[in-house]
Parts: sequence; structure tokens; C-alpha cells
Amino acid sequence: MPTALMTGTKGLTSMETVEIDRQDEELIEAATEVLRKNYTDGRHTVGAAVRCGSRQIYTGVNIESCGYGPCAEPIALGAAISAGEREFVAIVAVGARPEGYAILSPCGNCRQMLLDYAPEALVILETNDKRVKARVLELLPAAYGNFD
Repeated sequence: MPTALMTGTKGLTSMETVEIDRQDEELIEAATEVLRKNYTDGRHTVGAAVRCGSRQIYTGVNIESCGYGPCAEPIALGAAISAGEREFVAIVAVGARPEGYAILSPCGNCRQMLLDYAPEALVILETNDKRVKARVLELLPAAYGNFD
């Protein structure tokens, strides 16, 4: 059942969320596992996993460079698209922390990219110390429409 949670550090906004389920936990574990296997301090510090309509999970890690490197979410989404996937159900990103792995909220660029390529997907995030999922549009209200 959807609930409204308050989130954000630069002003509170209302966001409708849904509790995560067993499949979401599997997605979190896939993102964590790809990061465990590929973590390199300063280069690969975030892992992401996307579940597609086919139920297949695709993963990726961020890529750092001297200027700008893509986040883990577009890497995972690109892997899915390269494999022919076009329906995206859910996505999650995790980051390495001294105390373990934490679920990360997508950055602004990733929110726009997800809206462009996976507008119906649910994003798993942590807010108010609770793991939940929300529609991409909930994370980017009044968004720019890149594709129609």
C-alpha cells in the first residue's frame, strides 16, 4: 500500500512510496555483489542493478575518469538495452561505505535518464531509515520531457 514519506535535505517534499518485496531485496543484493566484485577506491564505488520485464537482472558499476564518469545506473541500464531489453521494472544503486553498503538515491542526471528510458520503473531508495521504492516521476517532479 502506498504511503507518503517526507524526504530531502534541502526542503521537505512529499513522495508516494511502496514497501519493497523479496524481488527488490534480490535486486539490492545483485547491485551489492557487482560492487563487491569490482570495488576500486576512487574508481568504482557504486554498483547498480536493474530488473527488466523479462525478469532478467543487469548490473553495472560507475566509471570514474579525469573529468566525468558515468554513474552505475546508466551503465546497468545500458547493459540491459544492449541485450535487447526495453521494459524496466525496478532499479537500485548501492555505494560502499566504511560500515558496509548503503542504498543510494539517484543523482539528478540519473533521475532524468531514468525518466527518459524507464519512466515506469520503480527506484529503490532509503528514506527515513526505511527501504522503499518510488516511481521515477516522484523523484523528478515537473521534469523536462526529452522523449515523447
